Amino acid sequence: MADIAQPVQIKRRHVAAAVIGNALEFYDFTTYATFAISLGHAFFPKSLAGSEFGSLMYSLFTFGAGFALRPIGGIVLGHYADRVGRRPAMLISFTIMALAILSLALIPSYSTIGFLAPVLAIAARLTQGFALGGEVGPTTAYLVESAPRHLRGLYASWQSASQSMASMFGGLVGFTLAQVLSDAALDAYGWRIAFLLGALTLPFGLYIRRSLPETLHAPAQDEADYDPDAPHLSGLARVGAVFARIASDHRRAIILGLFILVGGTVATYVLNYMTTFARTTLHMGASPSFAATLVNGGVGMIASLAGGLLSDRIGRRAVMVVSRALFLVLAYPIFLMIVDERSTFALLFGVAVLSILLNVSTGAFYVAFTEVLPKRVRGSVFATVYAVAIAVFGGTTQAFIAWMIEVTGNPMAPA
Repeated sequence: MADIAQPVQIKRRHVAAAVIGNALEFYDFTTYATFAISLGHAFFPKSLAGSEFGSLMYSLFTFGAGFALRPIGGIVLGHYADRVGRRPAMLISFTIMALAILSLALIPSYSTIGFLAPVLAIAARLTQGFALGGEVGPTTAYLVESAPRHLRGLYASWQSASQSMASMFGGLVGFTLAQVLSDAALDAYGWRIAFLLGALTLPFGLYIRRSLPETLHAPAQDEADYDPDAPHLSGLARVGAVFARIASDHRRAIILGLFILVGGTVATYVLNYMTTFARTTLHMGASPSFAATLVNGGVGMIASLAGGLLSDRIGRRAVMVVSRALFLVLAYPIFLMIVDERSTFALLFGVAVLSILLNVSTGAFYVAFTEVLPKRVRGSVFATVYAVAIAVFGGTTQAFIAWMIEVTGNPMAPA
């Protein structure tokens, strides 16, 4: 197991600085999923898409486009974090990410600039995807490397908790806007307000991330074991040699980590889709629909921290396996309850239960996977594996379930 000999002393503001980028990422995801209908109207109106369903699908595919460059961002920025430092990589990824969100909020609609509007929207999503690909690996490595050994699970779980916290805030923003604005106003400019609120974190995030102490150069017990015996290699060739050694020696952990991330990714984006699902499929009102995202985030934040803390007390594997098994067993009956009753209580209760089970396992996974990776390639390998899972399944899940519901006419398709 890859450990560091002398951890950097971590402070609360360092934890906040590390996870703020991941929080912004999921605030953006939540906001996009919440306002997917409005974004479709702005960039892909019925005159272009041909129908209301076509407008929604174009919007969801644009959401998915942001995932295409994530593996490249994971490799480039993850490698930069392993070579230059965690802090500079985190500064670069956060800056690009925030600017991309700001750009999306300010792009004129299709009715104003025509076909250029969806082109610019897709470009903004691609740019953001590149930045996000290099965000999770370096920041998770930073948290594990700087945390006290007996609290690594709790500290690393803030990575997952920050996602839920951002989803909760995104849901709160959507819920509040739905209370004060009409449906027409939400379509016209409400979604822009939500994205601009996320972009406001740029100066604060840069300020606190600049104060982070570097953890890359602290000594690692096993670092020499993964330094290729090929002094004539340099640059990308040396990186390839290191990756080949890691892939060979940790094949099982990498494959299992990829599958765990795939399962968690699908579940995460189904839960993030519940607002749109409640509005378009169950035909529920805006307020209870937006409340689903709020509940998902609030409950998920607490569950993530609980999962990380439990993994420190009873072990990583037990926490991950038990919670995932219960999620698998309960997913179908909970969706059946939501679809049959179509009530606010059923929707919020069902989302809460699934969010607890998913995030307890996620809180434990972040530290478990990071610990088995050697420090020298921890940022790049974690980022790459994470980015591949997210790129393939995160960008397609919501579009796929929307298509399944449309084709089959069965609202149970997400289950």
